[in-house]
Amino acid sequence: MLSGPAGRLEAILWSKSGEGASEQPPLAAVVCHPHPLFGGTMHNKVVYQAAKTIHRFGLPVLRFNFRGVGLSEGTHDKGAGEVDDVQAAIEFLAQEYPGVPLLVAGFSFGSWVGLRAGCGEARVKELIGLGLPVGDLNGRSFSYLDSCEKPKLLVTGEFDRFGPPQALRAMVEQFTPQAREHTKVVIVAGGDHFFAGHLNELDRVIAEWLVSRTGL
Repeated sequence: MLSGPAGRLEAILWSKSGEGASEQPPLAAVVCHPHPLFGGTMHNKVVYQAAKTIHRFGLPVLRFNFRGVGLSEGTHDKGAGEVDDVQAAIEFLAQEYPGVPLLVAGFSFGSWVGLRAGCGEARVKELIGLGLPVGDLNGRSFSYLDSCEKPKLLVTGEFDRFGPPQALRAMVEQFTPQAREHTKVVIVAGGDHFFAGHLNELDRVIAEWLVSRTGL
């Protein structure tokens, strides 16, 4: 259980693994789950796959349930409080791994709140957004990404009805030149919002990006 702004947050930490596990890792990650009101939890398949891929490189990975989900205390706050939940997860990782650069990844709703928290947090150096719901904003905005110059990987499925590729590309075109330069967009051929039947491709995309960014 993590200490969160609305009470305790249920979480799972996969610590650093493999040879040299006692050494300081080059990166530690938080992975954020999809919309709590539509069945989203830290056990979601896309969230689990992203965490599994990152951890395969021996990196610590933290998954947690937003307020009101599973054993986490509090109630859903339409994204505002959930950004604070992500910040609490960041604080926990920063305490567990002092001085280690952090990565924030999120899927769907988790990408909206996760990347918002990550863009504004100096200790977060890398961002991964999966299935950003740019085609189904419903009052949500990703405008904070416009000038976010941190390296980021944005992935969507070819047939994602909540985050269609054309909408994602149009959003990235609105970024400042510096932010756009540090953004990589990948479209998973044949994939839908949940990357059903394409989790292997998602694994490959995330792995290749991690290698290119960290040299692991």
